[in-house]
Amino acid sequence: MSETDSPFPSFNDLALSEPVLKAIKNIGYETPSPIQAQIIPFVLEGRDVLGQAQTGTGKTAAFALPILSRINLNQKDPQVLVLAPTRELAIQVAEAFQGYASQMKGFHVLPIYGGQDYSIQLRQLRRGAHVIVGTPGRVMDHMRKGTLKLDQLTTLVLDEADEMLRMGFIDDVEWVLDQIPKKRQIALFSATMPTVIRKIAQKHLNNPEQITIKVKTQTADNIRQRYWLVSGTHKLDALTRILEAEEFDGMIIFVRTKTATIELAEKLEARGHSTSAINGDMSQQLRERAINNLKAGKLDILIATDVAARGLDV
Repeated sequence: MSETDSPFPSFNDLALSEPVLKAIKNIGYETPSPIQAQIIPFVLEGRDVLGQAQTGTGKTAAFALPILSRINLNQKDPQVLVLAPTRELAIQVAEAFQGYASQMKGFHVLPIYGGQDYSIQLRQLRRGAHVIVGTPGRVMDHMRKGTLKLDQLTTLVLDEADEMLRMGFIDDVEWVLDQIPKKRQIALFSATMPTVIRKIAQKHLNNPEQITIKVKTQTADNIRQRYWLVSGTHKLDALTRILEAEEFDGMIIFVRTKTATIELAEKLEARGHSTSAINGDMSQQLRERAINNLKAGKLDILIATDVAARGLDV
């Protein structure tokens, strides 16, 4: 199979449920992407899956569509848990589930993550949800407190596992894996496959179907890529020159650390730019407000940790 061609002419050939097919038709999906065409049949069969694919390949639909096709709407306890590295991605995945389940009356998905009020999450958990999408730390907190019970769990998805490793969440992920029912389906997705991730797969996945999707890096026609090699001590001066020379309506600058977001924001503010930082120490409400301000033109520049590059919706 080529890197771009799908072996299936449409989603109708993938044995998805009628409500799911209606939903994706309304969304406008016509042809499955390579990762969807390969993974959906195995997830429908209840097989464990080890998938290597980059963001932007249609990975979320690849696991969400077959999972929704197997959901028991009469069972109110969580049947599916999706672990994601960031709050932004957890929200994005939960919204995707909600969209794909638009024709499934009574379906509930709940995102849980740090920075959100516990009392709100507790109230929502008591109401029940078929699918939980959360960050490892907050999911672990609820499990330890007994506010999230996964006795009826049938499927676990680890989304962007390498990113959870890089952010230091892998011990939390292992703890969750050790607590869930032994008889369950696991789908693990990762852009890269470092040794630690492979060991987790060997330990917790049962004879998984291994699928690798290689895509050619593409840039939208209206995006021009440029780079400037400068030493660390000259980065601020170089950035200042770019800001002075280029006209822009809004800009996002990605940096490595939380501290760097604050330091750079302060330095650019001192140079007359309306700037805001977003990082993991901020509440979700403040992060969303900053993103909305950038969209509305109330901010010139948003400075984010590079983790926010995944799942950031602007």
